[in-house]
Amino acid sequence: MAQPDPTTAQATLAALRDRAERGDPGAVEELIDLAVELGDMSELRRLADAGNPTATDELIQLAAEKGDLGELRRLSDGGNATAADQLIELATEQDNLDELRRLAAHGNTTAAEQLGELTAE
Repeated sequence: MAQPDPTTAQATLAALRDRAERGDPGAVEELIDLAVELGDMSELRRLADAGNPTATDELIQLAAEKGDLGELRRLSDGGNATAADQLIELATEQDNLDELRRLAAHGNTTAAEQLGELTAE
């Protein structure tokens, strides 16, 4: 799918935000879909931080695809188990022992197991 014109996309995002703020649930769904299409992590983050679980899920998926450890860490540290799982997976793929150690030190047993496997090799 071709990327929409940036000016048009921003205008559409603004219109959808306005509709969503007025309580239109369809606009929220459209806003999430467009943000995903555009790869707009800041819009997804705004919606996720406002408590939208679909936006949170999409943000996690996009952050994992982009290799954004910082975003996954933020969500994981906020208690999101899916983000923690994705963070562990990404840190393992990148051989990021420091991140796995940090997670293990905070009691994440999966991170501790992955760390053990990576350091045993």
